[in-house]
Amino acid sequence: MTSATPQGANLLYGLRKSNKFAKGLGALLPQAYRKFWNEWKHQQPAAVHYVPKDGMFQREDITGLVSPIQNVPLPLIDPPEAHTGIWGGEAVIKGFQKRNQYKRRVPHFWVPVLRRSVVHSRVLNEYMAVTVTDRTLAQIHDHHGFDHYLLKTPACDLRSMLAIKLKKKVLEELAAGCPRLAGEPTKQQEYLKEFACYLEQYTPEEIEWYGLTYNEALMKMKSLTDDKDAQLPQKLLFRQKLIDQLKEAGIREAQDAESGESDELKRLEDPSASSWLSKLSFKTEKLVDRS
Repeated sequence: MTSATPQGANLLYGLRKSNKFAKGLGALLPQAYRKFWNEWKHQQPAAVHYVPKDGMFQREDITGLVSPIQNVPLPLIDPPEAHTGIWGGEAVIKGFQKRNQYKRRVPHFWVPVLRRSVVHSRVLNEYMAVTVTDRTLAQIHDHHGFDHYLLKTPACDLRSMLAIKLKKKVLEELAAGCPRLAGEPTKQQEYLKEFACYLEQYTPEEIEWYGLTYNEALMKMKSLTDDKDAQLPQKLLFRQKLIDQLKEAGIREAQDAESGESDELKRLEDPSASSWLSKLSFKTEKLVDRS
């Protein structure tokens, strides 16, 4: 039956999911942003709420039954409060809990234990009071500092937009040469040497597009395209394309059209030359000469 339709060959393997980067402004987004998007949305995050098992099969100790190992990640919920703090990859888990063996299970939400703490960024030279979890503090200690934790952890494990934005800010500060530490040149050179390995993983364009949401990236792309299109009127752009095509065809009239276009560009650059005021002043000069 699928062969009877024009798209039957494509339907044999199922319908393709719509892609954000297939049409519209999304298709114009650079590869630098798509690299961040893959790191943020498509890369498999580290297991936080379960312990993954190695191998393909496991055997029960008592029954000896062999069953395949399936490391299925738990569905996590990121509330708005999770993006205003740094939860270290933790999130809210929705499930069921059986509190009594003689009663039915009831819905339950497992929420991480949150606490208010202060973190210090050496690159930004700032102390920040944020909401964190015990895992966040443990990760910061394991990475020997808040800056190393941000730079070593991919966006899919940070999860929080606050942490991703801070990581972008740290990368921009390092790429600029740590201007906030200009008053302490010894410390500035020490930090640049210590964190230089992280800058090798990113290009300046990737740092520019890193940490942007999809809507922010579309707005940035729209502003860039508007700036390019606003340089010349569309009429002149279309005329220039036509002239180039005529030149390729070897038509002589293209030279005359190009000279006329240059005159029009001069009038656009100096609008007073073709204004009504200049014409009136020219007429008054003629009347004076006749008198």
